[in-house]
Amino acid sequence: MTGWRLLLTRPAQESAALAAVLAEAGIYSSSLPLLDIEPLAITPAQRSIIFDLDLYRVVIVVSKPAARLGLALIDELWPQPPIQQWFSVGAATAQILEDYGLDVTYPARADDSEALLALPQLQQALALPGARVLILRGEGGRELLAERLRDLGASVDYLPLYRRNMPHYAVSELPRRIAAERLNGLVVSSGQGFEHLRELAGDAWPDVARLPLFVPSPRVAGLAYAAGAQTVVDCRGANAAALLAALREHPGPAL
Repeated sequence: MTGWRLLLTRPAQESAALAAVLAEAGIYSSSLPLLDIEPLAITPAQRSIIFDLDLYRVVIVVSKPAARLGLALIDELWPQPPIQQWFSVGAATAQILEDYGLDVTYPARADDSEALLALPQLQQALALPGARVLILRGEGGRELLAERLRDLGASVDYLPLYRRNMPHYAVSELPRRIAAERLNGLVVSSGQGFEHLRELAGDAWPDVARLPLFVPSPRVAGLAYAAGAQTVVDCRGANAAALLAALREHPGPAL
């Protein structure tokens, strides 16, 4: 694995945590955050959703920022959260919720909507008549999840808590960083992260697209292949353990 020299593109705080894990495994990484998390102003309608939190049988949290911001709002309005079933898309998000004291169910082998929807616990909760589901998320994203939940008979509401912005970089920053640090692999954690990578690459994309790209799900892999990426590795998860497992299966180039 030590042959890999990876570009990390997650938000700065998450990239720093991932870089520390990779360093322990002897893997070099360089951080170029391609997503900035901007909390949204909470509207009266959104605050009303939290006031009515106890009306939802299921609450689904799709990301770590959604967990942090959602819990802060709940903590402000509820002395103690109501008893209901909580689900998250991945283990890292679940850990934030569990640290708050919630009992959370999440898929163990993948960090995507498909794995979440396959959970027996979620299917059982949705089998009851009149199931209402609240999804805590960013602005836009994971429409497939709500569509599938509605197909199963659930009533679904969103609580958008943040938006993802692309940080400003010089046009040449991505190829410059790759060349200067001799990077030989790229890591993205979401479809929007990949879109920002492609946008930042600009005219250099044909060269960038030759580098192996590690992605969190089949959906993002499909986006990457459609855009011309030549080697895409589906880690089946966005957490550090999933990336490390993928790196073990795909030894890095000899230095």
